[in-house]
Amino acid sequence: MGNADTKLHFRKAVVQLTTKTQPIDATDDSFWEQFWGEHVTSVQDVFALIPAAEIRSLREEAPSNLATLCYKAVEKLVNAADTGCSTQQEQQIVLNAVRILTRVIPYIFEDPDWRGFFWSSLPAGEEDGHGESMPLAHSLIHALCDLLFCPDFTVTTNKKSGPDKHEDLQSIDSCEFIWEAGVGFAHSPPHVPNQDLNRTEILKLILTCFSQSIYQPSSDGTESPNRWIAVFTSADNRHALPLFTSLLNIVCGYDPVGFGVPYNHLLFSDTREPLVEVALQILITTLDHDVTAALSEMEEATVPDNLFINYLSRIHREEDFSFVLRGFTRLLNNPLQQTYLPHSTKKVNFHQELLVFFWKFCDYNKKFLFYVLKSSDVLDILVPILYHLNDARADQSRVGLMHIGVFILLLLSGERNFGVRLNKPYTASMPMDIPVFTGTHADLMIIVFHKIITTGHQRLQPLFDCLLTILVNVSPYIKTMSMVAANKLLHLLEAFSTPWFLFSAPHHHHLVFFLLETFNNIIQYQFDGNSNLVYTIIRKRQVFHSLANLPTDCGSINKSLNKRGKRPLVRQHSSKSHHGSQTMEGAQPAQPAQPGTKTATLAAMPGLEKMTEKESAHPTTQQLNELTTSATVNGDLVGPVSPTSLVAPAAIGETIPQDVSDTTSSIPKGTSIQPPTEDHNLPAVDELKISDKPNRPESPALSLKSALSDSSGPSTMSVPQSESAGSALGGSAQQWQPSSGWVLSWKNKLPLQTIMRLLQVLVPQVEKICIDKGLTDESEILRFLQHGTLVGLLPVPHPILIRKYQANAGTATWFRTYMWGIIYLRNVDPPIWYDTDVKLFEIQRI
Repeated sequence: MGNADTKLHFRKAVVQLTTKTQPIDATDDSFWEQFWGEHVTSVQDVFALIPAAEIRSLREEAPSNLATLCYKAVEKLVNAADTGCSTQQEQQIVLNAVRILTRVIPYIFEDPDWRGFFWSSLPAGEEDGHGESMPLAHSLIHALCDLLFCPDFTVTTNKKSGPDKHEDLQSIDSCEFIWEAGVGFAHSPPHVPNQDLNRTEILKLILTCFSQSIYQPSSDGTESPNRWIAVFTSADNRHALPLFTSLLNIVCGYDPVGFGVPYNHLLFSDTREPLVEVALQILITTLDHDVTAALSEMEEATVPDNLFINYLSRIHREEDFSFVLRGFTRLLNNPLQQTYLPHSTKKVNFHQELLVFFWKFCDYNKKFLFYVLKSSDVLDILVPILYHLNDARADQSRVGLMHIGVFILLLLSGERNFGVRLNKPYTASMPMDIPVFTGTHADLMIIVFHKIITTGHQRLQPLFDCLLTILVNVSPYIKTMSMVAANKLLHLLEAFSTPWFLFSAPHHHHLVFFLLETFNNIIQYQFDGNSNLVYTIIRKRQVFHSLANLPTDCGSINKSLNKRGKRPLVRQHSSKSHHGSQTMEGAQPAQPAQPGTKTATLAAMPGLEKMTEKESAHPTTQQLNELTTSATVNGDLVGPVSPTSLVAPAAIGETIPQDVSDTTSSIPKGTSIQPPTEDHNLPAVDELKISDKPNRPESPALSLKSALSDSSGPSTMSVPQSESAGSALGGSAQQWQPSSGWVLSWKNKLPLQTIMRLLQVLVPQVEKICIDKGLTDESEILRFLQHGTLVGLLPVPHPILIRKYQANAGTATWFRTYMWGIIYLRNVDPPIWYDTDVKLFEIQRI
């Protein structure tokens, strides 16, 4: 009963605040104290007792009362940071002030007239005597950072308790109070659940301050950097280093399973998991800093230093990399672990935030990326990503997860070591609904990609060329492909080379170019171990003959289109090819997302040609000479842009907006997040410079003894500039009509020479063996192909081209929207942003 009474007092104070038309005097302490007293003891109470409608009414009808409430709450936090929180009562005051600000701030951000409120100075009388006072935002962030290192409140003090008064927070060296052992800190402090809870509440308020970004359309993001994040990550914040280290170590040191006692998570509440989750969200938001856009807009000197990015990029010790990578792999693999006792181990659900953080880490710290690729540990990142891609392919509410997974694989595939690591044998460690196969991680990747393309939903089409680009990048290093994977690759070529599909959109032929380049790389550089693929090519040789003889006259083109009525390609083809074999995947097409599924929509994904640049894996003598005279940017060598820069194929369906948000949290029913109404104009293709930047990775083991070409001629994959630009920027496929000249323009460039030569040599030999020995068993033919050789018979090997991920403004916008979409949906207890007027994405109530 007493608890109900105290809540009633708090509620009365809220009603008084919102109904009084006269401003309430800031010096009326007896009134304001009601908000911080012991009336409420949880953040859920505060959210329930201060309804959204009343905050808006306060903002519109009594703005001075709302302003005073915020001033008073910040004042309480500043005072606590000055004096320390030694008593239970002082700690309760701090927590209630934090909770009220967490509740109110989103409603201040949603009104453009209030956005400058926290950047104004404190009211008169509170200056520090120098004539001007600090903006309210600075006071708030600095007080919160002080409170995150407050002895006996958020950290454990090392000093023995005695009669002397509490340590002054201003004189504390917070580097001694880092929250967890790990990077740069060896001592693991005692785990105090109450301190975890207090840290979590303060960090949630900091995250709420950062969320001003979601109340601005994504087009504004690059023009006005987030000032809250700038203050938090600047040198003015004396706790920047210990805070960064604490957040990083808390995340990477977290082990949800602990000592592995079955069902322990059902017996004890885990205070660490909510802390890890909010720490991870703070990390990814502070690292959201589009340096390239900022530098192009203003002088470098005026761009504030983001110390979090600075610290992240400077981590270099092997033991630190090992600690971080172990943390990533442990947490990414945790939800996928199988145990004999169902639901006996704790599962964490922040894999999307982890993938964004892994991406940021690799992006800002290239040494970490190379460390990851140096050992087979990269496969512990690959397998969970493939698991999530396979699992999410039919769920339209998880398109964002599909994109981040593919982006990471695209980044990794740009490095030779990734392709080499894929040759490690794969042993099924988690349940995936894919065909049973015996092979390597490369086989697993091909099989999952095939499944995404053939049984994923329609909105994944923009990812097809990214998926095939990854396969092209790793193909020169695939030593042995299984029969299952070889069949999948040939099935994709068969589907994509159907005339009605090739003629139905201006960019569909690019997919065929990618697949042919993949086959050529394997035949030229890894012929010896790939008898399964060679056998499958021979068996399906009709596909290549049909491509070579593709009709180009207008009559045949129209006939092909009318025959199939422009129906979606792959699902039709896939279900046909698998008819009668229900054990094969792809027998059932993906179902559309259920109405009312929670989704968060992102900016349109930039086309592939904006996300990659080509590099030669085998630099020529001329390129090496050019390399020595290259300019350096940010310490990285950049090759000169050649006048005949190659343009990669344009993406499919550039303008389709993408969804985000695989999440297990429950958002209030009937909520979904939809695309912003305004267009996201990405740079045109012809504005993009793609350099043939030479690099010097070792060449893959050559199976063919013929000398490697030293020519730096154009890739077989190059597309005329005008055509690529047209397909990237052209209208929808409905208005577009294929012409005879258009088909001829790319048909003549199809890189079929290597495969045709292989068929010309091997088909007669295989047929002769079959006739001579009366063979019906393919194992004999495979044995023959394993011991065969094409030395001197194939064309001179082409230079290997790797398409490396290239940072650009489009993907920066995409990541910002995706990241905040996840954070919006994951924060449901309390629902910090629910029912506020978000601009970064649109909320639809169904």
